Amino acid sequence: MTAPLSRRVASDAVLIVFALMCCGGMAIKAAPGAAAGVDWPPVPGTTWQWQLSGPVDTSIDAQVYDIDLFDTPQETIDALHLAGRRVVCYFSAGSQEVRRPDSDSFPRRVLGESLDPPYASERWLDVRNPAVRPIMQARLDLARDKHCDGVEPDNLDGYEHKTGFKLKAGHQRSYNRFIADQAHARRLAVGLKNNAKQATALEPRFDFAVVEQCFEFDECRKYTPFIDAGKAVFAAEYESDPAEFCPAAAQLRFSAILKRLDVGVPRVACPTGG
Repeated sequence: MTAPLSRRVASDAVLIVFALMCCGGMAIKAAPGAAAGVDWPPVPGTTWQWQLSGPVDTSIDAQVYDIDLFDTPQETIDALHLAGRRVVCYFSAGSQEVRRPDSDSFPRRVLGESLDPPYASERWLDVRNPAVRPIMQARLDLARDKHCDGVEPDNLDGYEHKTGFKLKAGHQRSYNRFIADQAHARRLAVGLKNNAKQATALEPRFDFAVVEQCFEFDECRKYTPFIDAGKAVFAAEYESDPAEFCPAAAQLRFSAILKRLDVGVPRVACPTGG
């Protein structure tokens, strides 16, 4: 169910003071290549926790929490802000998830093939269809209203998959830029999720990147334009050995962690040097 949209329990001024006290100002430092109007873009070396399943454990020592937009209660987001954390809110921008409260809003004509297991309950969206966009705008409104600092829109690489639609690279770039522009219109930082082939083209419109298994599949260097622009790359591995990928992450200045496939609480974080 969608969490209730309650007010923050403290003023913006108080939150800023807490952030400065708890994190030394690092988490609110602006990236040189930040989009105009974005209040907070993360810089290389920012530490993060990624949790998309189960009640959020707010005790993890990380500057950024990347958590589910719909499932996370407002009081959890408020508590993270009071602890000086920044909050990135996850949602799928390229698929329909039947368990979401707005899943019935998608017209049947925009629903395509199922995603690969273990996500076969999700269906790819025809991101060319204008009917998809108001639904995503409503999700971004929810992220703004819940006081998320940024968003992680997932499944922004449908053109590389069997979606049931004839999606081309140009269609994907256009849609992804729409998502980024709409996030910025709400003063939300926005991350590019995966999509290594378009990372260079899309970097100017996105404020950070969230990438999975780039060390395992030798794709990490495709995201270095973000680092060169002063923007964080949040990298997650599932089966690799931290002893092997952490030195590579440090060299690239990526914020890398080891997670389980369920993206629950457990995490092994690589040292970050910024």
